[in-house]
Amino acid sequence: MTTWRIGDAAALLGVPTHVLRHWEEVGALEPARLANGHRVYDDETITRARLIRLCQRAGMSLTEIGDLYRGDGQRRAALVRDRRDRIADQIRQLHAAQDFLDHVLACAHPVVSTCPECSSFAAGQREPRGAVITPVPRERRE
Repeated sequence: MTTWRIGDAAALLGVPTHVLRHWEEVGALEPARLANGHRVYDDETITRARLIRLCQRAGMSLTEIGDLYRGDGQRRAALVRDRRDRIADQIRQLHAAQDFLDHVLACAHPVVSTCPECSSFAAGQREPRGAVITPVPRERRE
């Protein structure tokens, strides 16, 4: 079985050593200790650290990540479902922002505030994804 000291484990994971110490302090990571008190990281601990990073990228706090490991199956599923639902909501918001910006790029109105479609975005009535933007004839733009 391969083991790493904290500096080597940190390098392997691409994080500073203080991050691994912090994860241990908050109970998210539990490396073994040698007789002299030095931390030692085995394959399982390295895998758990990688999973912590993935969970953080998904927006989970260290407290939530610790709960994933300590909780029962129902608690774990509820945490994951809640995070997934929040991500889905963020994706919807980002799609709406992207749709608006796509429209602004293609908008034929000289001033965005005079555009009916921009006004509907501002009112929260965004166009469905893939909607065709009808250009305004040049004589009506002024």
